[in-house]
Amino acid sequence: MAIFGKLENLKQQITDKNFQTAFDYLSNIQNESFDIKDGECIKEMINDEMFVLKQAYITKNREDCFFESHKKYIDIQYMLKGEEIMDVCNLEDLEILKDYDDKTDFIKYKGKEKNISSLLIKENELAIFYPQDAHQPCIKTNQNKLIYKAVIKIPVKIL
Repeated sequence: MAIFGKLENLKQQITDKNFQTAFDYLSNIQNESFDIKDGECIKEMINDEMFVLKQAYITKNREDCFFESHKKYIDIQYMLKGEEIMDVCNLEDLEILKDYDDKTDFIKYKGKEKNISSLLIKENELAIFYPQDAHQPCIKTNQNKLIYKAVIKIPVKIL
């Protein structure tokens, strides 16, 4: 199941070396100002296996968002600036809208109104989503706002 909380707390609780590499990377960019514009997504390699997607976007209404999951990667979604709601749901409670694409490691789902948990992720907090965790990020809190987020992708095969 998904894990969420403050970076420093999770850094102490999850001791796997790959997660520690990701957490160290996030600690080092906490005060970095991302020079990216709304709608941009920049991919950077952290090491030979892991990469980060640096993103800036305007949060959306829940009905304009969708659930997704991945088979090859674990997502660490870290909020650098702003806040958003991320819904989480078990895969079996969703209907597939777009079948798995091996190239993008992406499955798109249609959410239902039941069996959904919502996380409020604020600055310096993160959510970790495993392949069995369907997640629906990008949801506005009170109003649509520009946020800055880093999504680290850890390959399942290296754990």
